[in-house]
Amino acid sequence: MRDYLFNTEKIKYVKGEKPKVTCILCAIRDRNPEVRNLEIFRSGQFIISVNLYPFNPGHLMIFPARHIEDFSGFSDDEALELHHLQVKTLEILKEEFSPCGFNIGYNLGTASGASIAHVHTHIVPRYDNEIGFIDVLGGARVIVVDPVEVKERLEKRFSNIR
Repeated sequence: MRDYLFNTEKIKYVKGEKPKVTCILCAIRDRNPEVRNLEIFRSGQFIISVNLYPFNPGHLMIFPARHIEDFSGFSDDEALELHHLQVKTLEILKEEFSPCGFNIGYNLGTASGASIAHVHTHIVPRYDNEIGFIDVLGGARVIVVDPVEVKERLEKRFSNIR
């Protein structure tokens, strides 16, 4: 029998109780005090942030600093930098959390489950003792980790890639 903790705060977000900002990722970029900022790294073109409602420890989002709503909006330079950041992020997460695998993906459009129009990549560490990703997305469970603790742990590791 597994024991699970439930993140009851996420229900507020699901029901639409969100910060009154045009774009939450742009608000993170702008360090808007109305938005909880869990940013751990900022390059010239991208920001890496801990997900406020993570599926697992180390669940991160990488998003362009420039507001882009369509995947085709990336310049070649941005696409290349995104690739490099994803590779480095995977290395750091492997060192810090020792996952058995990863899910990396985008939710593009509301039919896919996207709740933010600003394009962003989810990187979710996966572990052997879990159920499948579809079960997680379907609401079968929510694993609670303190995103602030994860932010503090990962800021130290990302500080080495500047």
